[in-house]
Amino acid sequence: MCTAFRDGFQSVYGARVQTKDFLPALEAARDAGIDYFEAGGGARFQSLYFYCQEDAFDMIDAFRETAGPDANLQTLARGVNVVGLESQSSDVIKMHADLFKKHGITTVRNFDALNDVNNLIYSGQCIVDAGLLHQVVVTMMELPPGCKGAHDADFYAKTLQRILDADIPYDAVCFKDASGTAVPSKVYETIKRARKMLPADAYIHFHTHETAGVSVLANKAALDAGANAIDLSLAPCSGGTCQPDVLVMWHALRGSEYELDIDIDKVRDAEEVFKECMSDYFLPPEAVAVEPLIPWSPMPGGALTANTQMLRDNGIMAKYPDMIRAMSEVVRLGGYGTSVTPVSQFYFQQAFNNVMFGEWEKIAESYGQMVLGYFGKTPVQPDPRVVELASKQLGLEPTTEPPLERNDADSSKGLEAARKKLQEHNLPETDENLFIVATCKEKGLAFLQGNAELGIRKIDKTAEATATPPAPDQPAEYTVTVDGKDYFLAFNGNNVVVDGNVYQVSLKPRSDASDNSAPASTGATTPVKAQMPGVLLKAHVNVGDQVNSGQAIFVLEAMKMEVPVAAPCDGVVKEVRVTPGQQIANGQELAVLG
Repeated sequence: MCTAFRDGFQSVYGARVQTKDFLPALEAARDAGIDYFEAGGGARFQSLYFYCQEDAFDMIDAFRETAGPDANLQTLARGVNVVGLESQSSDVIKMHADLFKKHGITTVRNFDALNDVNNLIYSGQCIVDAGLLHQVVVTMMELPPGCKGAHDADFYAKTLQRILDADIPYDAVCFKDASGTAVPSKVYETIKRARKMLPADAYIHFHTHETAGVSVLANKAALDAGANAIDLSLAPCSGGTCQPDVLVMWHALRGSEYELDIDIDKVRDAEEVFKECMSDYFLPPEAVAVEPLIPWSPMPGGALTANTQMLRDNGIMAKYPDMIRAMSEVVRLGGYGTSVTPVSQFYFQQAFNNVMFGEWEKIAESYGQMVLGYFGKTPVQPDPRVVELASKQLGLEPTTEPPLERNDADSSKGLEAARKKLQEHNLPETDENLFIVATCKEKGLAFLQGNAELGIRKIDKTAEATATPPAPDQPAEYTVTVDGKDYFLAFNGNNVVVDGNVYQVSLKPRSDASDNSAPASTGATTPVKAQMPGVLLKAHVNVGDQVNSGQAIFVLEAMKMEVPVAAPCDGVVKEVRVTPGQQIANGQELAVLG
């Protein structure tokens, strides 16, 4: 399967690629003879609404039209989470399958990051009932060195046996290693055992990434053990955080008993088209490199660049190495859920908090819910101290209630809750709109209202050629010295480059000198400052409101988390200096209390 136009985009560009830009490359890949594509799902659903100002269903329609009527188009689903980061109710899970069938999808690869088979039963049945092919998944990774208790051949065999015992209908079985960390010998042993457990004609698919540098060897191990298919990609979305390139695997198999049934020269031509299509997209350096530390901190390629893009958005990319190092302990203590979305995001969010706020001072909501059982059963029991901290900070008790049962009883979830939101905003109540709001929430509503923001990173290739000399009083480039250190600063429209990092800003002159004057004060004041950068999602207070110390008065969105900002003391709101939707810097004053 060619993953270039789904996992490739997610693993290199944080899934932020617009449809019009890649369709010529898809057409070239089709003309090269490729007829099995990963076409959507995973992060390539929400990201289109969050960052691309596009409808994911329109993208899938265009993909089908370009790939042709006979192509096998496959999407990625996360069990009861379907295409979101949180679990859904039964009606949303059913609608997911029905809508993806309606829009021309052939196959759905369906996984649960915890390998909790209960999360695959209903979701898998819905996929089959909708007339789609169901590829059921066992998720893989290597535990950080020194850990044991799961993620070995015995664990994967037991997981597969639970799938078979649950009578989940399937057309293929996939072993999915999103972080590319599974040791090739373990891949071989796992698939060898699966081949003995499954019917002789069972179709086995293997998926990995190059992130840890062993993907070609792992693919060969899978083939030797009896796998029927592997996933490959196309440059520039190959290697590094992605799947191996078709050309690389073709070369690696030369002289062996295997060969790729492709026209290699046409594939080379298709890659040149693809490179040209993506030439003005910012290519993160971490997306094209093998990372030797990944076996200690198994960050999957599909999450790695999504997170580094958000770190760049918030101006804290320098913290990334610390967060990767911190992730190792988060995995060790979190119950050994597989590092694949959404669990990989939970791991990174907690590692982020441990770096930004101090170790285990702030439990990320989703990570805390995971260790408490709200996403299903983790492979092993999480560390008791972390469970206690999560319970105390989140105000939740540990649970063994299946997520689907809890979600079906939750009136804030499901299609009726989504319908009410559409009605409140006078939006059409189509199945697509209901599903968008149910899975994307406020950002889905913002898209449907025409208020979505564009968040893709492109390089302005014409800027240098068309640049005009700056006016004498408006230089375009500066060297700014802060505490004796020089920083390069360049303005290009609403983009500012600071030492190679690009920030989007809004620049406008002050029209009234009085704007610089300090607000009148009748007594001592206390600023309310952001503890981290992000986008202001909500403001819960207005000028004149009385607040109490510790009360959440703002909510920031950062790294796919909602982060409350608490009042530092009792007082009255004298000033509110920010508005929802505004990009907030670390330490920025949000309000003043008196």
